[in-house]
Amino acid sequence: MTKQRHPEYTCSMEAALSVISGKWKVKILNQLMDGPKRYSEIRRSIEGMTEKMLSQQLRELEEDKIVARKVYPEVPPRVEYAFTDLGKELASIFYALEKWGAHFLTVNSDTIKVADASCYTFREAVVERELQH
Repeated sequence: MTKQRHPEYTCSMEAALSVISGKWKVKILNQLMDGPKRYSEIRRSIEGMTEKMLSQQLRELEEDKIVARKVYPEVPPRVEYAFTDLGKELASIFYALEKWGAHFLTVNSDTIKVADASCYTFREAVVERELQH
């Protein structure tokens, strides 16, 4: 990890949140929940994110060992991104965050708009599959 991006943390929760924080990382990781994706698949599925930002966020996730980048020796080159074993551990965490977030939105429904379709949506089957591995 780069010291510039990750200072020396004294709290493990702060370190964990730092790795997944930002406007785009959760949306990128959400795309990878169903399995490996090509760069162009991720780009098309996240509205409003620039190519530069996608590249930067993927590099950071790769640097943090959450995502692995695989280059296939083809012409034209094919690149896929997938969770590492460490990244797969995020599945149950995201599931818990989604449940809490849905509760939060319900409790605060008078002041908070309902989340749009680009928000993280998780299927319980994926959680069960990941927990079995």
